[in-house]
Amino acid sequence: MIKTILYFLLIPFIFFACEKNSTSTPSSKGNETTGQGGSLATFAIVGNYLYTVDDTQLKVFDISNLANPQLRNTENIGFTIETVFPFKDKLFIGSPTQIFIYSIEDPAHPQKLSSAISPTVMRRCDPVVAKDSVAYATLRTNGPCGGTQSMLAVYNITDITHPVQVYTYPVSEPYGLGYSGDVLYVCDKQNGLLLFDISEPYKPTPINVYLHDGLYQDVIPYQNTLICWTSTGVILYDITDNRNPVLIKSII
Repeated sequence: MIKTILYFLLIPFIFFACEKNSTSTPSSKGNETTGQGGSLATFAIVGNYLYTVDDTQLKVFDISNLANPQLRNTENIGFTIETVFPFKDKLFIGSPTQIFIYSIEDPAHPQKLSSAISPTVMRRCDPVVAKDSVAYATLRTNGPCGGTQSMLAVYNITDITHPVQVYTYPVSEPYGLGYSGDVLYVCDKQNGLLLFDISEPYKPTPINVYLHDGLYQDVIPYQNTLICWTSTGVILYDITDNRNPVLIKSII
C-alpha cells in the first residue's frame, strides 16, 4: 500500500519537474517538502519521511530506502482526521472539529504544538493551508459536516502555540484551496474556482475572476501551473500571471 501511495505521489512531481525544468529535487536533507500536495491530501512527504493520516492517527514512515519503507511512529490525534498539509517544519492537520498543528523538527517524532477551532462554526469540513504567519481553512458546513454557514477562515499563527481566528469570508460550498504568491485559490462547488488577493494576508479580498470549467474539488499551485482536480478530471492553468489563469489543458 505504501509503495502505491509513493508511486502516485511522485509521478506528478517528476512530470511537472521535467516539464518546467524545475530546480526543485527530492530532498534528503532537513525538512524540505518533496513535490507538492493538495489541501485535501491525506499524506505528505517531507525530507526522508512520509506522513499519513487516517481517521484517528498520524503515521510516520522512514522512506530513505524507497524499496523498504519503515513505520517509525504512530500518533493518536483525535477523531475523523481528514487532511494533512506540510509547511516548513510543521504539519497542519484538519478534522471536522479543529485544526491540529504539529512540529516535525524531530521528523520521526511529531509533537503537538496547538489546535485551532472556529468560534463561529462548531462542526465543519476544513482543509487547511499555511503561509508564513497565516493559515487559511475552508469551513464547509453543508451536507455531512452540518451547520448553516460555510466560510473561508483566516488564522493568525504568529504564535504557533496559540493560533487565533482573525477573519472570515462567507462562501457557498468550499472544498480545497491553495496559494501562489499573493493569490489564494478556493474551490467552490457552486461558484467555481474563486480567487482572493492575500497581499494583506489576514484579510483576503475577492478578485473579480471566476472560473467555471468544472466542479472544483482541490488545487495544487506548482511553479507557474495550477493543477485543478475536478469532478470530471484534471484541469491545468498557466498562472504566470497568478491573477489571470489561462487554460492549458483539460484532462478528462
